Amino acid sequence: MKPGNGSTILSLGVLATAMIFSAASLNAQSDSGAKQDMKNAGHETKDAAKDTGRGIKHGTKKAYHGTKKGTKKAYHATGHGLKKVGNKMDGKPDSQ
Repeated sequence: MKPGNGSTILSLGVLATAMIFSAASLNAQSDSGAKQDMKNAGHETKDAAKDTGRGIKHGTKKAYHGTKKGTKKAYHATGHGLKKVGNKMDGKPDSQ
């Protein structure tokens, strides 16, 4: 055997094998990458739905408390107004 010829063929065989396996691994990575992308999209959708629900809960509570406060204010103002009208009908002076 001549030195160099056998090692060159062996080196080419190893190089070709390495290229085949690296191409196969790149294909497998892109498949798992797509799968992981779908998983990530699902998690992000779930988190967005949770955030939306929390925002709606906060808005609902705020609207409820605002309505409650406005109703109390109107109730007290109406009571005060009725008292004033009653005093005027009785001939009493205005008391604020």
